[in-house]
This record gives sequence, C-alpha cells and structure tokens, in this order.
Amino acid sequence: MQKDQLFTRRGALLAGAATVGAAGTASLLAWGTGAGTPARTGVPAAGAPAYRLPMGPSAYRLQPLTGYGPPRTTARTPVRREPLLRITGRGRTMVLTFDDGPDPRYTPGILDTLAEYGVHAMFFVCGEMAADHPHLLARMADEGHTVGNHTWSHPLLTKMTRRQIHSEMTRTSEVIENAYGERPRWFRAPYGAWNRAAFQLGSELGMEPLAWTVDTLDWTTPGTGTIVGRVENGAAPGVVVLSHDAGGDRTQSVRALRRYLPQLLDSGYHITVPQRQRTWR
Repeated sequence: MQKDQLFTRRGALLAGAATVGAAGTASLLAWGTGAGTPARTGVPAAGAPAYRLPMGPSAYRLQPLTGYGPPRTTARTPVRREPLLRITGRGRTMVLTFDDGPDPRYTPGILDTLAEYGVHAMFFVCGEMAADHPHLLARMADEGHTVGNHTWSHPLLTKMTRRQIHSEMTRTSEVIENAYGERPRWFRAPYGAWNRAAFQLGSELGMEPLAWTVDTLDWTTPGTGTIVGRVENGAAPGVVVLSHDAGGDRTQSVRALRRYLPQLLDSGYHITVPQRQRTWR
C-alpha cells in the first residue's frame, strides 16, 4: 500500500471521523487471574533500567483472567489487578513494543524498518522524552502506530505516593495528546512494577495496563545476535515482545529489529497492535 493511501489516525481526527475511542475491552486480550486476588506489589520485572536504579532480570508471567461482565453501551475502563499480558486471536499474531522513547538517535531507525515492512508497533513513551521530540510522536500517528503512557520520568512506582504517580501519568498523557493527536489508551509501569494505585489511576485516565511476554533484555546490550535469538525463540501466537528505543545505547535494538522482523514475517507471523473495542464478549 502506498504511503499516500494510508488513512492515518491524525488524518481521521482532522477529517472529523465520527468513531470515538473504544469504551471497553474485547476478548482480543488475555489477562491476569481472579477478581479476588489483591494487587501485586512485588519485585518488578526486567525492563529498561532506571536512569538511577539498576534492576536485575526476571520473568514477568501472569495467568489468564476470566471475563468480567455483559456488554454495555458505555463503560469505564475496568480496574485491573494484573496487567494484560498477551493478545488472543486467529493465526500467528504478535505485538512488538518499544519503551522509554522517543529518542531521535534510535526511534527513527525503528520507524524506518517498520515502515519498510508495513508493520505497526506500540511505543510506550516517557513524557519528558516525548515533550522534547513531539515530531516523533506525530510520525508515529501518521504511520499508524500506537502510543502508550510509560510515565514522565521512568520512576519505580511502588516507591511513590498516589499523588506522585498521578502526576507522572497525567503529565505524560497530556503531552501524548498534544503531539500524537489523542490521549493514550494503554499504560505500562516502568520495570513492570505495578501497584494498586497505578491500576486505579490508569483506569481513571481511560488506560489499560499492558505488560509483555518476551523480554529481549536489550537494555543490557547483550549483542545484536542475542536479541534476535530471544525474539525468535520466544515467538508464538499472542506474544508481546518488549524492546527499547531509548534509555541508553539502543544501536543493537535497531539492528536486531532489521534482522528478526523479516524473519518473523517470512515464518507467517502477523505483527499487529491490540485493539480496544466497544463491547465485551
């Protein structure tokens, strides 16, 4: 499809499209267990390192939740007790996500590769980075990517007050709305360190929490080949892959994407972004 044929999100907004953002979450996603389970506040998962706080690698694995009620014409975003982890659907579908950006040194290279193969991805941006590089969020919107909230300064939320978490999230949502064209509908806690306040505040801001299934640990700069191997070995239907486009030297991450993306496509995987729909099923 030629670039001038794409009907982008920003174009839809300018055209005054009648369809408004989704009011609920369809069965495209599987999520964590049981309504009676208290929110987890344990050791955060591996991810981008805090700019001041090194974290050791660990897996973040969750169990599927059951459904949560009949369809409604209007509904608030539900308050989760676990983050959503993977997508469900037909065929070999995967999601690629990139955290901590946008960074003008690395994000454009990732966007170029995605555009070359006609693939959409998710970018969980930090507000302080997005505020400095709004043109990169505008490009993400123009090229059909999804932008999520990754807080303002990438702090450890489990060490913060509710008011501090609220500030981190709302400031970032405002920057995203101004640069991207709409408020984010997805949120990811830095380090995968979720707590009750993060789930509640995310819900109040209309965002669903999304974790990951495969962590490339690219922030440790293990080598391009190692990153490629982790993605290919972890590839499976419904997988959400975590990589980074900022927070350090991401040259290996950019190079790795150029290697594993065409291989995933050649293997029959469909790379997409999760959709939030109007009714529950």
